[in-house]
This record gives sequence, structure tokens and C-alpha cells, in this order.
Amino acid sequence: MKKVKEFFRKRMVALKRKPQTIPMIVLIVTFLIYSLNLRIISDTTARINMTGMGLAGFVTMLLSILSFVCFLNAFPHRKPVNVPMLVLFFIMQIIIGVCNRYYLSKITLAIVNEGAKAADMLKKNLFIAKAYKMLGVHFIFLIITVALVALLPLYSKLLRKIKTSIDVAGNESMGEIEISSEE
Repeated sequence: MKKVKEFFRKRMVALKRKPQTIPMIVLIVTFLIYSLNLRIISDTTARINMTGMGLAGFVTMLLSILSFVCFLNAFPHRKPVNVPMLVLFFIMQIIIGVCNRYYLSKITLAIVNEGAKAADMLKKNLFIAKAYKMLGVHFIFLIITVALVALLPLYSKLLRKIKTSIDVAGNESMGEIEISSEE
């Protein structure tokens, strides 16, 4: 039990020192949601084949990778926040969101254009429905990531208020210790 408490205390101290770890983890999850489902996106693009779908998928993947670089450069170790990189990070996240919504609109348009054949198309091509769901989840995680980065100053102050110091027996009598050079 003592080791478990110490483990969580150390993690809390690490979060107090680097609160940007929280949005970084969510950014990684957001990236993994998209990149691990890239085959589904590619199959959907090949099947529906509407204008701009491939470009939207490419831009989303490219800016997802580049947003890592911007995020890491926005919060350098032991230095103040690099505001231009932070602004560039937010711009990239907005572009990813726009591309995501564009791709979703193209899937919806393809299903609407199929009319009565839409159900048959979705039965034969289950990856289209999976891509639609995945892009919705990706968009939600994108919003969460942006919110966590935007609210970082607020919850970093709250994290600093959490007491993580260890009470060591005998610290109260530090004034009673006499230092003498007598041998």
C-alpha cells in the first residue's frame, strides 16, 4: 500500500512540474485514433471517390504529425511558453477539424446520393460506416485536446495547490539540533 501511494505521489509531482503532459497524452490518443484507422479512411476514399476526400485525409495526417512538433516546441523545458508555436498549434488543430468535417460531409453526401441503394452500399462496405464513426470520435478527441491546451493555465494552478510533500517524523525539532565543532 505504501508503494502504491508513493507511486501516485511521484506521478502527481511530475504533473505539477509539467502539467502539459495531460494534453500531450490526449493529443497522442487523438493521433492514434486517426493513424491506426488510416486503412479505413483510404478504403472509404477509394470507394466514394469524391472531390477533395484524399486531400482532406492527407492534410489531416500531415498536420496531426506536425502538431506534435508545434506542441513540443510550444512548451520547452524550463522556459516560458513559445506563443508563436502555440498559435500555430491551434491553427493546425482548426484545419484538422475543418478537414475532418469536410470528409464527414462527403460521406454523408455519398450516402444521400445513393438513395435506396445506400443501405446496400453500407452492407457491402462496412468500412464506410466505421470511417464515419471513427471520424466522429476523432473530432471529439480533437475538441478535448484543444480545450485542454487552452485551459492549461487554469488547471496547472489547481494542480500546484495539491499537497504532495511527505511528512517525515522528526522534522518538527529541527531547531533543537545543535551543530558544534567539538570533537
